[in-house]
Amino acid sequence: MRFHSVSVAAAIATVTIFASFTSPTLAQQGQQLTAQQEKMKTCNADANAKGLKGDARKSFMSDCLKAKPAAATNKQQEKMKACNTQATAQQLKGQDRQKFMSSCLKAS
Repeated sequence: MRFHSVSVAAAIATVTIFASFTSPTLAQQGQQLTAQQEKMKTCNADANAKGLKGDARKSFMSDCLKAKPAAATNKQQEKMKACNTQATAQQLKGQDRQKFMSSCLKAS
């Protein structure tokens, strides 16, 4: 099992180093960072702020990069919830509800 943890640690170190070199380059070119690059940037900044080094940093980075956003709902889910609430308040049923939901979800 030791082999696996060394491989993961090496991969994390490589990714961290890669992120530190690519992030400024992408920013200089005016390109948007990918979600993974943003996550790496945030995790790296958090590790720096905590002053983590060595194995503690590797462990933190691994956990941080694996973490899912806390109960993140995307815009579509929020829009669906709002439209559903409106349809329920208007007591719409059947085809009327379907038409309302369709037009509500298409609206910007």
